Amino acid sequence: MSPQAVAVRQHRYQGADGLNLAADIGGDPAAPAVMLLHGGGQTRHSWGGAMRDLLAAGYHVISLDARGHGDSDWSPDGRYGLEGMAADLRAVIATLASKPALVGASMGGMTALYTVGNSSDALASALVMVDVVPRIDRSGAAKIQAFMQANPDGFATLEDAADAVSAYNPHRPRPKNLTGLMKNLRRRDNGRLYWHWDPAFLRGPDELEPPTFGDRLVAACDHIRIPTLLVRGLNSDLVTDAGVADFRQHLPQLEVFDVPGAGHMVAGDKNDAFNQGVFQFLQRHLPLPR
Repeated sequence: MSPQAVAVRQHRYQGADGLNLAADIGGDPAAPAVMLLHGGGQTRHSWGGAMRDLLAAGYHVISLDARGHGDSDWSPDGRYGLEGMAADLRAVIATLASKPALVGASMGGMTALYTVGNSSDALASALVMVDVVPRIDRSGAAKIQAFMQANPDGFATLEDAADAVSAYNPHRPRPKNLTGLMKNLRRRDNGRLYWHWDPAFLRGPDELEPPTFGDRLVAACDHIRIPTLLVRGLNSDLVTDAGVADFRQHLPQLEVFDVPGAGHMVAGDKNDAFNQGVFQFLQRHLPLPR
């Protein structure tokens, strides 16, 4: 494969509401497309390992910053519900040469499921939900929200931010080099570091809170016919056996790939195992030309 085929470049898409959305893209635009949609409070950089391996395999890959996250525009009216996210996703898909496989973690997975299930046209070729189901565990969701709502005054140093991550996710080894963490932070004029997303995201509509969004996602399942995979971290606080069984009841074609030793941040916790499960699924449902 030529270096040009795996080179990554930054790109801007026009989303809904006039917002500009940042993305990293790479690979041949004529190849089967895979879109990577990060979780709430994350950025497109959370997919670094998965994107590198997907590009090396020969896919056209788009890793998108959701509205209000990373280098994408913030919504001036705080529109961070499912409808706004879905409108952005539809706008980006409309620019692609083929129907992409959608790989979404947590918020990104909910966005993908909702968008596919509420579109009259077949927008995607396959769907991968990363550690999220329509009916998530409420206590796990509360733990994530508590982490995101902590430290509203930011951090004095990068080490302080790393300490907060380690306290939330103690089973993941703390990296010796913290420079990668800076991709999820921004330094404001006061010199302090803040998470790289709009604080208004946490003051969004009730539809982002369980069980309200769960009802909407279950309703979306009834209209989804494309192959769908759930990648679950077996140490997840969010996805329970009951949640998986409920999901399968509403989406009979659902496949499940469990990743031992991984929590909610599956791709970051066990990237090699995560890639294995996703690649096997894509090879069956979104094969590359030989």
